[in-house]
Amino acid sequence: MTLKVIGAGFGRTGTASLKMALEKLLDGPCYHMSEVLGKPGQVDLWLDVAAGKPDWPAIFDDYVATVDFPACTYWRELADFYPDAKIVLSVRDAERWFDSTQRTIFSKKMQGYQVGTKWGGMAKATIDDHLGGDLNDRDTVIAAYEAHNEAVKAAFGPDRLLVFEAKDGWTPLCRFLDKPVPQEPYPNINSSAEFESVWALFDSPISAAVRNGEGIQQGPSHEEMFTKPD
Repeated sequence: MTLKVIGAGFGRTGTASLKMALEKLLDGPCYHMSEVLGKPGQVDLWLDVAAGKPDWPAIFDDYVATVDFPACTYWRELADFYPDAKIVLSVRDAERWFDSTQRTIFSKKMQGYQVGTKWGGMAKATIDDHLGGDLNDRDTVIAAYEAHNEAVKAAFGPDRLLVFEAKDGWTPLCRFLDKPVPQEPYPNINSSAEFESVWALFDSPISAAVRNGEGIQQGPSHEEMFTKPD
């Protein structure tokens, strides 16, 4: 199986909802940070990526699409490796995006869970260092976010790139992928409030194993972690 869609948008731009939407449209699984934590060995594979030794087929085996960190950081490499894949750049207002990250993925609380773990080392190399290092500095992080989005926009024409906001719903995404519009509403999940289930995972007995790349042998799936709408 090969990637059909590469999500170039940063986490907290509606990537969990986009994951569900792409799985519906493409009839296959979409990669997300939840897979990095949930599947044994994925953290090690991303450490290899950070070291300049990517094994993209191993990471994306059986996946039809990818969204979110850490894959979005490597959008250019993935676009070259999968030349037939379409690119979807999910975006939102920069200030609102930053505020959302500070409550969730870039929060001091999240950084605390990463300290001294293999996952923390992977996140630093594949995410933090690409954003200037200080995830809580508003000006630095927003500048990195905006520079990233502009670089993606400059790299592709409209035949390969869709700049997408979750509020736009199914229509532009389906038109871009040449798929019929589903009758059901566009997914709307992973609000900041629903991140409480993520904190619960990191406070659970399996937390240490998850944060050191052993995955979730028994535990919530991505869908079970993010079930309630915004």
